[in-house]
Amino acid sequence: QVQVVESGGGTVQPGESRRLSCVVSGGLRELWVMGWYRQPPGAQRGFVAAITNVGQTNYARAVEGRFTITRDSAKNTVYLQMNALTPEDTAVYYCEVDDDGAPDRTFWGQGIQVTVTS
Repeated sequence: QVQVVESGGGTVQPGESRRLSCVVSGGLRELWVMGWYRQPPGAQRGFVAAITNVGQTNYARAVEGRFTITRDSAKNTVYLQMNALTPEDTAVYYCEVDDDGAPDRTFWGQGIQVTVTS
């Protein structure tokens, strides 16, 4: 069983930083792509950032310059460093990974809440 477990969420004040972690385990081949999505209250889930197995990165325009995605492939772990957080960043954040580039090898975490408020 493939497990995708996020951690590092919680409540922070505007302007503060927080790092999310996602650890993947169980019957993996090679994690070609690891990434993050988020779902704000009352909105659909949208893309945040992704990183490939060769270090290529993509970011949503809303987070460019503030968020940084990194990975430790030896540990099957991906991180999302979030700086200068605003209330608009409040959402449930989901970790997503693609194993071996196969359509039937896409896995999602259960999501973790990040709330930015005074």
